[in-house]
Amino acid sequence: MAVATESPTSEVTLHLPLTDDQFAELCASNPDLRFEYTCTGDLIIMPPTSSDTGERNASLTADFVIWNRATEAGRVFDSSTGFILPSGAKRSPDVSWISHERWDALSDQERQGFARICPDFVLELRSPTDRLSPLQDKMQEYLDNGTRLGWLIDPMDRVVYVYQPGEVVERLEAPTEVSGEPVLPGFGLTLATVWPV
Repeated sequence: MAVATESPTSEVTLHLPLTDDQFAELCASNPDLRFEYTCTGDLIIMPPTSSDTGERNASLTADFVIWNRATEAGRVFDSSTGFILPSGAKRSPDVSWISHERWDALSDQERQGFARICPDFVLELRSPTDRLSPLQDKMQEYLDNGTRLGWLIDPMDRVVYVYQPGEVVERLEAPTEVSGEPVLPGFGLTLATVWPV
């Protein structure tokens, strides 16, 4: 039986075992809603992004697209893209990137729907209604499933958390730039457009 819980973030969580096909059908039938699905069978229904957060996220995605077009290093994905991680979790990072080598190794069929791959890089942008702890857990989940670099950006506190396999999470206080080396060759993210004025 599904049990709904509502957290202070306005996310709704239902324990609802679903197959991959059922999850895909649910997403297709509800295009105005955002869903994620944990490896333990919890369906997470997320509220729409606030205007401020949406603007920040669009700016971040644009920075990655511009860099990737210049380097042709891989593929950039926005926050509406879902991936099936090796654990079975279905996640949609705010920004993600996959190297050409790994993306090109997938068949055309594997790229359809929710690709069964964990991005090389993920970025999560904390919104004012997000609790920090679940986002930190999600970042660790990405690492556990193969992500090589992850950034959790908290605009309210002006902090960037840097996640890398086998390393202690690095907490950067009000940085002006964060380097993506060596995972994102030549990429540095300027944070002036992310911090609140």
